[in-house]
Amino acid sequence: MISRKIGKTDLNVSTLGFGCASLSGGYRPRDEERAAKILSVALNSGISFFDSSDAYGNGHNEEFLGINLGKDKHLVTIGTKFGNIRGPNGERGGTNGKPDYVQRACEASLGRLGVEIIDLYTLHRVDPETPIEDTVGAMSRLVEQGKVRYIGLCEAGAGTIRRAAKVAKITMLQTEYSLWTRDIEQDILPTCRELGIACTAYAPLGRGFLSGSMRNSEDIAQGDRRNDHPRFEEKNLKQNAKLLGVIDQICNVRDLTQSQVALAWLLSKGNDIVPIPSTLNPVHLRENIEACTTDLSAEEIATLEEAFPLGAATGTRYPAKQMHLMGQ
Repeated sequence: MISRKIGKTDLNVSTLGFGCASLSGGYRPRDEERAAKILSVALNSGISFFDSSDAYGNGHNEEFLGINLGKDKHLVTIGTKFGNIRGPNGERGGTNGKPDYVQRACEASLGRLGVEIIDLYTLHRVDPETPIEDTVGAMSRLVEQGKVRYIGLCEAGAGTIRRAAKVAKITMLQTEYSLWTRDIEQDILPTCRELGIACTAYAPLGRGFLSGSMRNSEDIAQGDRRNDHPRFEEKNLKQNAKLLGVIDQICNVRDLTQSQVALAWLLSKGNDIVPIPSTLNPVHLRENIEACTTDLSAEEIATLEEAFPLGAATGTRYPAKQMHLMGQ
């Protein structure tokens, strides 16, 4: 597995990271046996960057990683996030970026992960009630205390990124980025590049849509939280499925999977982008990894971008009650 450098740091991680949300259920019921197996496959395949959050499984995700990575957790890069509050049953409880909470959240994550220092600590969502300067100021103190190596932001807007960078060294921005979610190309990605901030791209396969496995509502199981996302509503999904034709055409010519085409496109957008797809399927994981050595031609990239311009997808990427926290 080839590597990419995260920002202006000494963190060299695998070109493809691993989004750990699925280890705690994600879209489907939790399956710890499959989760443990996929972690083993990921490690043996050269994946060296694992992205978690204290909100995934309400702490379960960090505990699971700490236990199942074992001694390997000291050989890989672990990133985790804080700020998205969950109730005892996983219900959403808002966002907290207050300085005193930053400290408490970090201490709790360190304990669950079973490590003395977190490689990459990220604000999961910007707290609209707390100045970003106060939040990242508290995060930078964690670096001074030796509890965190580097800090990052998630789903922050260009203006917020600039304000934060004046207070502390921001290493990474985590954001949704894929063929059908290209919003960051307008001002967020250029801002990050100007400031030397790398990007980790979550949902690089469009929450599974770009894999071609969901073309109508019947392809999504009951209880799957994608049913709550406007893009996956029946009418919108039928419209969005029309976008997949160009991916199918490239797959047929190149003998690639839809996921490989989508990931190869994203990887072509710059060495400062690290996609972190999530899966519990070893076959899919190996296919994703093969995308790291798949080069698309300039013509293929142009064809994809013509078919997937900014705003191509029908429906917002999150439910309305969550959209106000995107790009804040």
